[in-house]
Amino acid sequence: MIQSMTGFGKHVVQLPTKKITVEIKSLNSKSIDLNARMPSAYREKELELRKIIANSLQRGKVDFNLYVEITGDEASGQVNENVVRQYMKQLKSIAHGEDIQLLEMALKLPDALRTDRDDIDDEEYKAILGALNEALEEINAFRSEEGSVLEKDFLERIEVLQTLLDNVVAMDPDRQANVRERLEKAVQDIKVEVDANRFEQELIYYLEKYDITEEKVRLANHLDYFEKTLKSDDSNGKKLGFISQEIGREINTIGSKANYAPMQQLVVQMKDELEKIKEQMLNVL
Repeated sequence: MIQSMTGFGKHVVQLPTKKITVEIKSLNSKSIDLNARMPSAYREKELELRKIIANSLQRGKVDFNLYVEITGDEASGQVNENVVRQYMKQLKSIAHGEDIQLLEMALKLPDALRTDRDDIDDEEYKAILGALNEALEEINAFRSEEGSVLEKDFLERIEVLQTLLDNVVAMDPDRQANVRERLEKAVQDIKVEVDANRFEQELIYYLEKYDITEEKVRLANHLDYFEKTLKSDDSNGKKLGFISQEIGREINTIGSKANYAPMQQLVVQMKDELEKIKEQMLNVL
């Protein structure tokens, strides 16, 4: 089952003197692009936290926020006055409010409080890891739900492409007859006598040049392969993207060989459906 790269997860843990909030947001990206925001006192754990997030989410532009709010007495905790004043100044420039309200908001932001403690308490770090894992479960569930919506859309569009291909297959005999008729008429119009056998050989060569039998078969196989990959256990966004490219290649070849307006109209519709698939494919993990 496919997953979207778009998602959001949040979890809050209340400790005796602190409130820990973990938020994770992800958007589409070709690889893992992780931006971490956390109080400076917790930076020593950043690499480990990054590794956990990357292993879970695999791909996407990810914003990870860790907020730590003091809710009780802590002897070593002090207000980081310069940081708080800067926060209040920025908040005042974008929102109207009393200083006390702005102060309350500023104190909740990263590095508003500093501590002289060098090491993170083990129990506190366990709580952070627990909150992170809960947030990751939530964002992965979000991604799966979004993936279900994408999968439904893909299946509908693949079905449309298959119907259009069936129409191409049904139309092909008429196309070949039309090409043959136009060639014969062209010869008659120039009033030139030609050897019947030679003309038939040239006609066969011309028709073979514009034959789309292989393209029809390959396109049908690609559509089937796309659907099977879509329903596999893993999310295969890159693989589906490669299959989409192959589908596009066969559609383009059919269009260039068609030489028949009704069939080229079908090709335009096929390209339109495929383009919509490619747009949505950017969000698939």
